Amino acid sequence: MFRIENAQKIMLGFLIVSSALITSCKKDSAAEDGQASVPEKNDLQTPTTNREFLTRDSIFLYAKQTYFWNIGMPAYDDFNPRRYSNNDQVLAALKALPSTGGKDKYSFIDDGKVATQLGGVSGDYGFSANYDSGNLLRVKYVYPNSPAALAGLKRGYIISNINGRTTLRNSQADIDNVNDGILGSNPTISLTVTKPDQSVQSFVVARGTYNINPILFSNTYTVGTKKVGYLVFNSFTTNSLPLLDAAFNKFTTDGVTELIIDLRYNGGGSVATSEAFTNLIAPAAQNGKVMYTTYWTKTMQDHQATILQNQKFYDTNSSGVKSLFSMFDYDYKPIAAAGNQEFFKKRGSLNGLTRVYFLVTGGTASASELLINNLKPVMDVKLIGRKTYGKPVGFFAIHINKSDLYIPQFQTKNSADFGDYFDGMTVDKDLADDLTRDFGDPAESLLSQAINYSATGRFTSFTKDNAISSTSGISSVQIDQANEKLNHEFKGMIETQKPLLK
Repeated sequence: MFRIENAQKIMLGFLIVSSALITSCKKDSAAEDGQASVPEKNDLQTPTTNREFLTRDSIFLYAKQTYFWNIGMPAYDDFNPRRYSNNDQVLAALKALPSTGGKDKYSFIDDGKVATQLGGVSGDYGFSANYDSGNLLRVKYVYPNSPAALAGLKRGYIISNINGRTTLRNSQADIDNVNDGILGSNPTISLTVTKPDQSVQSFVVARGTYNINPILFSNTYTVGTKKVGYLVFNSFTTNSLPLLDAAFNKFTTDGVTELIIDLRYNGGGSVATSEAFTNLIAPAAQNGKVMYTTYWTKTMQDHQATILQNQKFYDTNSSGVKSLFSMFDYDYKPIAAAGNQEFFKKRGSLNGLTRVYFLVTGGTASASELLINNLKPVMDVKLIGRKTYGKPVGFFAIHINKSDLYIPQFQTKNSADFGDYFDGMTVDKDLADDLTRDFGDPAESLLSQAINYSATGRFTSFTKDNAISSTSGISSVQIDQANEKLNHEFKGMIETQKPLLK
């Protein structure tokens, strides 16, 4: 995979390509902000200086050369990107092309917030919510030191009111209200909650900037004669490695021989962080062996994605000289010499793990699935919860005008050459998420199954696991479908490391 010596360079040059850098090299206004020039031959379109038209052109033209499903895409004139009224409509039309086979549920356009969050800084309220098995809206997590945490909000609290409106799930309008309240642009959110002791409290939480700590909980349990480590990891941010190292050092000190990694709400993030996490868990005996291979778009492998010349950044070459490069200057072949094969390299001193359990849901995606897929061929891996999201593809940001375009450009496959989990990874124990208990509570449904398996070598069986709730009359499947519509978490596998120069 790509190599990097300075993460700060990547965030500047790779994820957020500065228009100033591009301007220094390009005089054509259509290319100054990563936009592509309109094809010389276009029967339908005419040359223009309209930046909105040029942006829509660029979205299509970048996809034509770098999109994972670009084989069979129509010609520029046949697609006609300018007929759409906005950028999102262009992207939606790309995702609906027959060439995708209906697989693209991943592409999106962002204003730079994703790159900031990937670096470990957020500017929201710091919490999220889902409906529980009783159809009650509950806080599902709160980031430490976030505005929500400082206000006193905790996982498991029942939210009965958001901004003066009920949270009853009777229609899509109710779901929209929850989304607008938590994810909207309002400077504050007002909440009425019921705590576990049945007391009712009102909160007003102001949006604020805070550093993301993706480790929401960590502990070591004694299970018979074993020590079992448990860690809730919520996002693969680029700033999380010191936190992970500290947690695993504690596991080593505790004598942990099995691990429970809770990824139930983790939609992904940095590929580099996922690799490092893999190496914290994997046995040292795997050192030097292939972890996974990255397969880029064939156009990129064949060095035909010339449009990437518009994506420029400064970096220091092997001679120590700072130079201007573009994403076209790299080798995308799926071989070690190109930097597109990653090898195991043990990190930390926790070795000899016999088994790792992953707690997952439909929100477990991308870099989380990469971590699981990397380990499956080399360890005893158990999945508990719901089938994962299914995202074996990833991307880097393409800067166009004032936006970052994220379209899949590569797929990863593990050492067993497996990576086709577009429909998600199936679980060994199918079980609904338990929002009624806090992280780390041994009675919490998913955690208790892992602890029980560690103790007995089997999962317990409950007929009510997927049954209709006695309190709401709604099945857990219907609850899961409702929670999918809340769509709170970013889902992505972002390559933040530079490739090797050709």
